[in-house]
Amino acid sequence: MFDNLPPDLERLLTLRVWHAMWLQRIDTKIAAVRQREAEREHGRRRRPPVPDWIIELGIGTGRPPTQLHAGDCYAAGKRRRPVDRDEARRLLSSGLPACSHCRPDQHLGIIE
Repeated sequence: MFDNLPPDLERLLTLRVWHAMWLQRIDTKIAAVRQREAEREHGRRRRPPVPDWIIELGIGTGRPPTQLHAGDCYAAGKRRRPVDRDEARRLLSSGLPACSHCRPDQHLGIIE
């Protein structure tokens, strides 16, 4: 079964070192992949939940709200703040525009 190995000790030892180096490289890569997966899972567990409703905030003094979005809306800008259902309904009824993409006014049951 192993008769295709070299017969002399020097070449056998060289093959052993070569295979040990490859095993070390493979083990290092396995450890790195496991670490990356553990970090990714840790980040997933620590990520705060997506809020139900968010308001997009304007620029300037006081950062006034500019638009209401559903919490997972792709069109919401970077400046945002989560709000609860009651505040979202109050803001819409006071004239804050609803996002035309996610239509939070329809989800909240506010019909214009």
